[in-house]
Amino acid sequence: MSSAVRPTPRPRWVPWLLAAIPIFPPLYLAALGALGQLRTLPLTARRVLFFFAATQVIAALFTPQPLLSVGLAAARTLLILAMIAAGVYLRDSRHLRPLLWGQLLIFVTAWLYTLGTQGVAGVQERLGHPYYYVVSLGLVAVVALWFVLYWRGGGWWRWPAGALAVVTLLAAGSRGPVIALLTGTLAALAFQQERRRPWVLLPAAGIVLLAAASASLQLPVKPVERLLNDQTSGREFIWRDAISGWQTSPLGGVGAYQGGPYLTYLYKDGCQLTPTLARNEISCPASLTRWSSVWLIAHNAWLHWLLETGVTGTSGLIAVMGYALWRAARQGDPLTVAVLYGFTAMNVVDVVVALPSPHFAELWWVCVGSSAASAVPARSDHG
Repeated sequence: MSSAVRPTPRPRWVPWLLAAIPIFPPLYLAALGALGQLRTLPLTARRVLFFFAATQVIAALFTPQPLLSVGLAAARTLLILAMIAAGVYLRDSRHLRPLLWGQLLIFVTAWLYTLGTQGVAGVQERLGHPYYYVVSLGLVAVVALWFVLYWRGGGWWRWPAGALAVVTLLAAGSRGPVIALLTGTLAALAFQQERRRPWVLLPAAGIVLLAAASASLQLPVKPVERLLNDQTSGREFIWRDAISGWQTSPLGGVGAYQGGPYLTYLYKDGCQLTPTLARNEISCPASLTRWSSVWLIAHNAWLHWLLETGVTGTSGLIAVMGYALWRAARQGDPLTVAVLYGFTAMNVVDVVVALPSPHFAELWWVCVGSSAASAVPARSDHG
């Protein structure tokens, strides 16, 4: 069990790198240097990852543009495996703590930028950030809350840090992160090492309370009002587009990063930057316009994967997700459980496992690696 494994020392530059990643996300490419760590995983984990990687590449062979799709699928799969390898290298979730400092700086930047450019009206409209989308900002605030909540031996700083994360989450006004927060926290409570209580995961009571709130509460703060309403923000049209696009190539999908034109509900709006930049009348540069469809998502992880990789690639995603959730439940580390279960729940209404992202999707895959690594002793070199 992971409780018997002591975290091994890491080079002094690793915490600094982790702290800087939320501020400059491309730094997570350093994980490519940890790919060799995958050899230390147990045999079952290696088989699951091989199945996942194989299905992604094989699916690309059955797309409308197989040559392009194979290259893109291989690149994305390599990046995912690198993040998993980074989780194997870090092994213990306590090594992820430096991420919090970078996240707190992102929150401060979001408040300063929104208030400085739009005033209080901008916060009422929804707190934003120059390069973190509103939903992304809310999800990162949830992750920061988990860091604060599960940071053993912390001091007084946890109160202001937690308060900053809470007000950022509320001001961002996104319901998906709230789903992640509730589900992840309940899962951490259900699968904690000291006392396992799986029944805690029953979400019925929370769903009923949220439904009642959306029907009866009238709060004056617009972001909170949005949290409590029951609208899908057009997601039903996006889901319909994703299914229609998948039906054009059921076995292999349309190819990684090539699903944008099929999501006509989003595609018709053309190239758009974050809502915060748009409110400041900062338009999409011409050099990015031709690539804007690459970032369009189906607002449901499994439909998105189905659109891009068909039933072949989606089977691999489901396999690695199922294995990671099972390993995390057995491991019982609260932060790992919260991230894996919380993000998985949010994937119903968004896509928070698709790479690249401003570091949150990468974090999910890192936790996949740390949960898999917990199946063997820290000094084991084989499965």
